[in-house]
Amino acid sequence: MRTRRLFFHSMAAAAALPAFAQRKGAAQQRPNILLILADDLADWMLGCYGNKEIRTPNIDLLARSGMRFQNSFVCTPICSPSRATWFTGRTPRQHGIHDFLTANPIEKPPQGQKDVPASFANEVFLSDLLKQGGYRTGYIGKWHMGNDQQPGHGFDWTATVEGRTYADPNYFINGKQTPRQGFLTELNTGYAEEFINQGDKAQPFFLTLGYLNPHTPYSGHPQRYYDMYAGTKFDSIGWLPKAPNALREKNMMDDVVGNIRKCAASVTALDDQLPRLLKTLDTRGVRENTLVILAGDNGYLLGRHGLWSKGHASDPINMYEESVRVPMIWHWRGKLPVESTRPEMISSYDFLPTICDVTGVAAPANRNLCGRSYWPLAQNKPIDRKNPWPNTVFGHFRNTEMARDGRFKLVLRNAGEGPNELFDLSQDAREQVNQYNNPQYATIRERLAAELNGWRRRTPS
Repeated sequence: MRTRRLFFHSMAAAAALPAFAQRKGAAQQRPNILLILADDLADWMLGCYGNKEIRTPNIDLLARSGMRFQNSFVCTPICSPSRATWFTGRTPRQHGIHDFLTANPIEKPPQGQKDVPASFANEVFLSDLLKQGGYRTGYIGKWHMGNDQQPGHGFDWTATVEGRTYADPNYFINGKQTPRQGFLTELNTGYAEEFINQGDKAQPFFLTLGYLNPHTPYSGHPQRYYDMYAGTKFDSIGWLPKAPNALREKNMMDDVVGNIRKCAASVTALDDQLPRLLKTLDTRGVRENTLVILAGDNGYLLGRHGLWSKGHASDPINMYEESVRVPMIWHWRGKLPVESTRPEMISSYDFLPTICDVTGVAAPANRNLCGRSYWPLAQNKPIDRKNPWPNTVFGHFRNTEMARDGRFKLVLRNAGEGPNELFDLSQDAREQVNQYNNPQYATIRERLAAELNGWRRRTPS
């Protein structure tokens, strides 16, 4: 039983955006934004993206009742720097988290404040912008961008967790340690319900709900979720025996099916939270003015390529599709088209400019942002022929970089010294045949290398 109620600092509802945040053409009605950011959730884990064995009926329904982006990528296939890009629109080379440009060992880096540079405190977050634009802001769950106890960055209220456990988590409510008993995932949802029900309904809110699911460890979930998959064989997953270059969490490959079952249980536990959240929006009377977004902070392999984790699952670092592709689902009842999909390539560095576009808040100046708003795509509007959507997304993780267009993927390591890769995804979707040294692909290799170099120049530190 909850021993205390949450306290929210009162804020007067803003009748209009501050002058510095006003932008010509901004939407007259500023929506609430509920961002559901799942940890290590790859798109291929969900039924709406083709999975046949992991049960995600509520996420699938959310996708059918809104817009599903078919090609959503992260800039970095690992938690901390990827999250930093989501909220700042800047690349690891710019914000500095986990950015090692030399050929460093890729074992687990120091956790906590040590892996976040001091300069990161000066980054401009989306929450800073929305707070200044009159939004009530909140963050719940996993932070993992430095100070887990007191995130700051414009959030009015925070309920963050320290450590990685699903049972009896240790919360920090606005910096005050608050141990709780119960299942982390359901406790997070409970805090979200309280946040949504507080404050003036006339004032829009921006709430990020950072679920740990389906990040390891997989223990600590209610038994019913494990029971769902006790007999599932996961024949369609496409996992392979442990690869010789397996690194992070390679021990999970010793019992692939058993561990996939546990991960699937965690995904379904996450899926079960959506009806509670949507019902809360309905009961509060704000469903029609709330944009619900579900995404993953990075992808995950689950035995594909003989690897378990994500970008650092292998030595050298990988940029496999399973590591860099994430779900991106937008639902805004009555405002966005239903049963819709978009094929364009979008990236996590596009997220901040997109939300700025939705809310009418100006994106920060002089930050060398490389992203572009895909708000017109979410509304299923046609592409402006005079300003076509870019066909290439880029990735960066320490000494490894990626350029990925609609057909090909180039991976360069150690400033091009290698080992390098080029995959023709139209013929080789599972990225098994490296065409980098194939002379028939020389033109493609040089074109993508030039695009990657141009992106690098446009995003200086």
